[in-house]
Amino acid sequence: MNNIYNTLLIVQIVTSSLLVVCVLLQNRAEGLGKMFGGGGEVFRTKRGLEKFLHYFTVTLVVILMVLSLTLLKLGE
Repeated sequence: MNNIYNTLLIVQIVTSSLLVVCVLLQNRAEGLGKMFGGGGEVFRTKRGLEKFLHYFTVTLVVILMVLSLTLLKLGE
């Protein structure tokens, strides 16, 4: 039981680290572009790596949530 708990904790740490990296890699043109008068008015669809990062981020969030709830249940 303790071995499973420790393994899930390590997986949770790795998942959260990957989630931070994915969020930081996503490029938003809205940030500093609007501050300096840049054009962020064009709406476009996600393609290629941007689309993969978006879906990978959502997947990591779901995995992190399931891991957190599982660890909460095992910790009782």
